[in-house]
Amino acid sequence: MNFRKATDDLLAGPTLADLAAEIGASVQAVRQARADEASKGFRVPPEGWEAGVIRLANERIKRLNRLIKGLS
Repeated sequence: MNFRKATDDLLAGPTLADLAAEIGASVQAVRQARADEASKGFRVPPEGWEAGVIRLANERIKRLNRLIKGLS
């Protein structure tokens, strides 16, 4: 594995679009839920968002573990 491939893999991660798709919401809804709660644009996060974040985090862990093994 070369430097570029390793660093591309390291820096790649889920996007807002990935999270939105995972939790069944729009990108705009995710942005609004991430806003400061005092902001006019703040909206309550979609129900069940925790499970979606867990799934994406687990996928990221697996990708990073593959990277580690590829460099070891």
